[in-house]
Amino acid sequence: MTIRTLLYLICIVSFFAACNESKHLAEGQRLYVANKIKTQTTDVKKGNAKSMASELDGLLRPRLNSKILGLRVKLWIYNIAGTTKKEKGFKYWLKYKVGEPPVLATPTMLEKNRDVLQNHLENKGYFKDSVSLDTHVKNKKLTAVYTAQFGPQYTIRNFSFPHDSGDLGKRIDSVTRRSRLRKGAPYDLDVIKDERVRIDTRLKQRGFYFFNPNYLIVDVDTTVGNHQLDMFMRLKDETPEEAREIWHIDKIKVFAEYDLRSDTSHEGVVIPGGIRLVDTAHLFKPSLFPNTIIFRPGNIYRLNDHTQSLSRLVSLGVFRFVKAGYKRSDSTKNGLDVTYYLNPTQKKSIRFEVSGLTRSDNTTGGEVALSWRNRNLFKRAELFTSSIYAGLEEQLLGNGVKISTRRGGVDLNLYIPRIVSGPFHWSTSSQFVPKTRINLGYDLFDRSHQYTLTSARGSFGYIFKQSLATEHTVNLFSINYVRPTNIDPNYQAALDTNITLARAIERQFIIGTSYNFNYNSQARPNRKKNNFYFNGNVDGSGNLLGLITGANLDKGKEVHIFNTPFSQYIRFEGDIRHYLSWGRYSMLASRITGGIGIAYGNSLTMPFVKQFFAGGTNDIRAFRSRALGPGSFFRGNPNKNAFLPDQPGDIKLAMNLEYRTKLFSIVRWALFVDAGNIWTRTYDSSRVGSAFSSHFLNDVGVGIGTGLRFDLSILVLRIDVATPVRYPWLPDGHKWVFNKVTDISNMVLNLAIGYPF
Repeated sequence: MTIRTLLYLICIVSFFAACNESKHLAEGQRLYVANKIKTQTTDVKKGNAKSMASELDGLLRPRLNSKILGLRVKLWIYNIAGTTKKEKGFKYWLKYKVGEPPVLATPTMLEKNRDVLQNHLENKGYFKDSVSLDTHVKNKKLTAVYTAQFGPQYTIRNFSFPHDSGDLGKRIDSVTRRSRLRKGAPYDLDVIKDERVRIDTRLKQRGFYFFNPNYLIVDVDTTVGNHQLDMFMRLKDETPEEAREIWHIDKIKVFAEYDLRSDTSHEGVVIPGGIRLVDTAHLFKPSLFPNTIIFRPGNIYRLNDHTQSLSRLVSLGVFRFVKAGYKRSDSTKNGLDVTYYLNPTQKKSIRFEVSGLTRSDNTTGGEVALSWRNRNLFKRAELFTSSIYAGLEEQLLGNGVKISTRRGGVDLNLYIPRIVSGPFHWSTSSQFVPKTRINLGYDLFDRSHQYTLTSARGSFGYIFKQSLATEHTVNLFSINYVRPTNIDPNYQAALDTNITLARAIERQFIIGTSYNFNYNSQARPNRKKNNFYFNGNVDGSGNLLGLITGANLDKGKEVHIFNTPFSQYIRFEGDIRHYLSWGRYSMLASRITGGIGIAYGNSLTMPFVKQFFAGGTNDIRAFRSRALGPGSFFRGNPNKNAFLPDQPGDIKLAMNLEYRTKLFSIVRWALFVDAGNIWTRTYDSSRVGSAFSSHFLNDVGVGIGTGLRFDLSILVLRIDVATPVRYPWLPDGHKWVFNKVTDISNMVLNLAIGYPF
């Protein structure tokens, strides 16, 4: 099919789709196709008028029928699907799940929109305003034109807060410093509402439990002239006495195994912290709750202490239901009794998983895994997870040669909901429960007729949050011992001539520490236009040992532990992402990721498992996993050769740009471009062209593609098809290959779970 034929076809489809939009409407019905906002202002800056027009446009309802490339495709599908009496079947699915019913205009709807726009202008301080409505109809399609006429915005001349000689008046006076209601500020009803909520929140931080924003009222005087006004905030006369008083915590009770049949009259036992614990089944050790609940008897009620206590209880992961109830104390004046109702989640669980795979390099196989977890191992909300796995892969290389790969292992993790640091004090945010993580693991990798690789590992560290958006992970100590055995003599001959293969299975002893920082503005769900993500990691090994032993390969001094030289390096890695959203389902996601590893002292090269790789389902998707690069080095086309060893590098730089939008129902669509590569820090005689230089951009590989995502709420299934458009190993002037974009043999299919970034 030629480009001209394709364009003709698109034009024909567009014509019939446009004609089909309104012909199914009944007499008197109008398809609501467009809104227009016009502004007529006096003494208002042009920029402010344009901004107000944008605000008004966002208030109009309902949302009009969606468009794809200027066409109401979903409405067209709804119309051509016809009628169906059944609430199932293909026609029903096509009409109501893929299609979209017409949005009809009615006089009531249009008049309501006009009222909303006029009210909004008044709420923003444009008191001398009017909004008129006009409509235009053509071919049963209606366009509404709203003309807003308004003058200068009123500003605050004077503002006064309530004056009261009691505790409440003094506290209100103390929280006015950060008020947005100040002299010269524009009148805005939303700001007034926010100010009442702000004052209420600050008062609840100071013990005024029974106060609420509705007790504050703002009087406005607009008669002072010159488009100014005076505002007076005051307490309502009917504000009850209890809302004017400071309240303290009296009794604290915890029902650790609460359900609807629980006896709430049970007094329980007093544990440290003055807390009464009701735990007749002895599910938890009493010391868990004083370490989690912030309140103590006699404390002033503070909203932060309330929310942080609930957050900490939830983050323990051992309760499916957490609730706090307050009531007046019977024994103490201005006292509050707080009761925590906790419903434990299932303590133990087991999961069995089976997976299969097939790849374009003639590899097939599968894996089974058995996982078990205990959410309250030592009765202090410790989470213990254990998993054991086994897998088999077989790859046919041709000429009847087959490689079988068997792997298996066990992984153990213990998460303790506190910092275990002995005599040392580790300060973290009281809002979140920190965790100590202990990990042990053992892995076996056996490749038939080649080699066997065993790996033992362990680590001790902390995971803690300073805010909802930030998380720190510190591994104070980690160790990884990799040992190759049963190396076939023929494979050993290959290792002697191929340093890349040799380094992939070399004996390694990695002893070190690491730190990871993560920031994610989407950790708290929001509707911001811009969201950001950052992950930074610093990883080091053997640095203290190298300093103590004086290890230096350059001077011929190599230090061994258990007959194995320990690795010495420092490694940095960063990942920055930006998410630009518009509309309800459209997003432009971008990412820059990179890193560098520097080996020194007791090592000439980075450990294979700590080096960087390029290509794969979450990286540069037009190239096979871990096979792109380094630099312009070429050992074979990774998308066509049956077997290529993984290619590592010391430096990585990659960039991704992806447009995402919703098609229908659970189906999302994406269009993306990926670019990047890896490099070695120094010249590698076995991989000429791999070294990083000032001309590194000439070594960048680029791929483009498209894909579908199926959002099933609990997970996202992803299918991407990508093709290279720039090969870094081709000669200068021939690296770009746009003429081969439609060549199916160059395309790479990626199947994955979750978004790539």
